[in-house]
Amino acid sequence: MSQRVRLLIVVGCLLVAGRLSAARSPQPAAAPPFIGRWDLTVATANGTYPSWLEVQRSGNHAIVGRFVGRTGSARPISTIEVTDGVLRFSIPPQWEQGDRDLHVEGRLEGERLTGWLTDPAGTRLTWTANRAPTLRRSSPPSWGKPVTLFDGADMSAWQAGNDSQWRVVDRVLSSPKAGVNLVSKPTFTDFKLHIEFRYPKNGNSGVYLRGRYEVQVEDSGGLEPASDHLGGIYGFLPPNEDAAGKPGEWQTYDITLVGRLVTVILNGKTVIGNQEIPGITGGALDSDEGAPGPILLQGDHAPIDYRNIVVTPAAQN
Repeated sequence: MSQRVRLLIVVGCLLVAGRLSAARSPQPAAAPPFIGRWDLTVATANGTYPSWLEVQRSGNHAIVGRFVGRTGSARPISTIEVTDGVLRFSIPPQWEQGDRDLHVEGRLEGERLTGWLTDPAGTRLTWTANRAPTLRRSSPPSWGKPVTLFDGADMSAWQAGNDSQWRVVDRVLSSPKAGVNLVSKPTFTDFKLHIEFRYPKNGNSGVYLRGRYEVQVEDSGGLEPASDHLGGIYGFLPPNEDAAGKPGEWQTYDITLVGRLVTVILNGKTVIGNQEIPGITGGALDSDEGAPGPILLQGDHAPIDYRNIVVTPAAQN
């Protein structure tokens, strides 16, 4: 037998073995229709609150995800079961009252998800969900006229609930103690935000973009950068370095939000550069991600001061 014939036989055997191996390899299961991101509205006896769910494939068969509840950060879901058209998962409690697992079930009805959950206190609630919009822009924005939300004079551009602790003191928008949050009257879609802030030792606040995405304000200088430290998008995006000043010092955010893409400049350093925010963060005003929203200043944690708040919105095309 010639050397060429031997080579042809070997190649043929290898090809046959490859086809047999491929035939025996596990094939990916069909992707369930739940895959994607969902903006939830949860109904309670006292109204509604927003929530968020992401469902992902992991390998050939596993379904995993992330969940944002009424408060707190995005939590990983290690396993999502799908049986007879119903998805279900359970995750440990985070900041909720109660010590039970949070259990969620849902079913696709047309283009929406509907379902129920049992919270860690044992309360059963119903919810509905729409697919989250991609918020991709077809072209870069052009910028309009800046809007001054606070220039040191008054709080006319803001609204707060009853018994608000917010005051104007020496041209500073000040919250001397934990109380209510402050929400701007104007709403925005894409914008650039300049804001200056000052917190005491162990201070904790946040700036919510469109009222849905929290940029953390916290006394975390010297700690390893994390999504729940100063400069991070709470629970989602960590800053790339610790650029924090000291408690009692004025610090600066320059933030650009276009669709879901955010750039955060903290004290002159770009700590997040044009990164995607996957979904709403805990404490959001609503989950209607495609709508304009206000600037929200968190005042329910600790004393905090803000000043020189200017928003430059994208110009209308």
